[in-house]
Amino acid sequence: MQITVAGLGPGDIDYMLPVVKNALQRADVVIGYDYYFQFGESLFREDAELISMPLGKEEARAHKAIEKANEGKYVVVIGSGDASIYAMAAIVYEVVSKEDHDAIELETLPGVSAFLAAGSKLGAPLGHDFCCISLSDLMTPWNKIEQRIKAAAIGDFVTSLYNPKSKKRHWQLGRLQKIFLEERSPDTPVAIIRHVTRPEEELKITTLGEFNPEDVDMFCLVMIGNSQTYRFKNYLVTPRGYLNRKPNTGKEIQQESFRIVTQHLTNLPFSIADKWAITRVIHTTGILEDFNQYVATPEAIEKWHDHLKNGGEIVTDVTMVKAGITKAFTAAYGNQIHCLLNDEDVQLLAKSANITRSQAGIREAIKKYPNALYVVGNAPTALFEIVEQLRENTTFRPVGVVGVPVGFVNVLEAKEQLSQINNTDWVIIEGNRGGSNVAAAIVNAVFTLPEALNYFTS
Repeated sequence: MQITVAGLGPGDIDYMLPVVKNALQRADVVIGYDYYFQFGESLFREDAELISMPLGKEEARAHKAIEKANEGKYVVVIGSGDASIYAMAAIVYEVVSKEDHDAIELETLPGVSAFLAAGSKLGAPLGHDFCCISLSDLMTPWNKIEQRIKAAAIGDFVTSLYNPKSKKRHWQLGRLQKIFLEERSPDTPVAIIRHVTRPEEELKITTLGEFNPEDVDMFCLVMIGNSQTYRFKNYLVTPRGYLNRKPNTGKEIQQESFRIVTQHLTNLPFSIADKWAITRVIHTTGILEDFNQYVATPEAIEKWHDHLKNGGEIVTDVTMVKAGITKAFTAAYGNQIHCLLNDEDVQLLAKSANITRSQAGIREAIKKYPNALYVVGNAPTALFEIVEQLRENTTFRPVGVVGVPVGFVNVLEAKEQLSQINNTDWVIIEGNRGGSNVAAAIVNAVFTLPEALNYFTS
């Protein structure tokens, strides 16, 4: 007693696998949807029993196959495409397993699925990760289908659509188009393949934006490219990778990191200069949400770039900030970075005034370098000193202040005080986040501001 579930392929008998042809030639009983018999009729034995059933009677076909197999007959259950992709294999195996027909031997024979046949007709659209989604909600709730649509769109999968449309299911394809347009460019290639491999085959290539669901019926397969797919003549090509090769050098890795980050910032309401500073911060922290904490006065980064490219001085609160500022940049423009934290007179001042060394270092630096760019990445007490001097010392006019101390004590208060200063420019990372590496990243963004145009065009 044996039941074979066989995929007939997409239609043309030349696309049917020899192992399937052999099974059809040996079958005592062939069971399937009546429309499919035409694709294998030349192979059936003259005495074979052909049992056709309409759409919607899949479970009944499975029960009939079991009944015939129990009579000792070799039964082949047919379906188009591949027998295990949206076809009869699942229901036959399910019924046999749940109804305890252990004596029946089961076999599944593969076929060329419609998306594979369509892929060959289109050239090379399946060169990278892909998925198939059926838009039929006869056996799958629409909310589950929509979850899968969103996942495919977000995941940038090449997506093939089975059962895209029927007379009663006329709106789902339009809904899918709207979801994909939230994640994909309107220029994304889309192919409509009707009756693939059959004499009446039609193929149309359009774009996601121009795609018209009214061009589709139940005999169509729709294939949507990913973000890399492009049209070549009447073909679609999806490259095997998103880059020609993986970045290997430190510079290439950094550039790829910047590219990934800037993709997340494109539509945010920041200037290009601020986006560039945010990019360097996120590249340093690895936290994409850090743009939520970034606040700056208008054009601060641009003004500071002019300051630094003309040899402007920098003052830092700790040596780690100084160490994080790229030496090649300061060498190119002749900038001096001052950190007085460890100076002997600063240590004496800290002791006598009962203040931190960072605060004492900033107090002394203000006397010597009143027009520098002040960069605080560690000590909130240093930021308190800067704010106090900005409010009371008329000779202290820094080009600006990077205020990104990190921690849980006095940090929020220090940043809030700086945010209320209106006589100099500043950049703040709000909340407890920050640190020497973040402070240095912002300064490095100032130095490299012209590079931003490589990643942002508007």
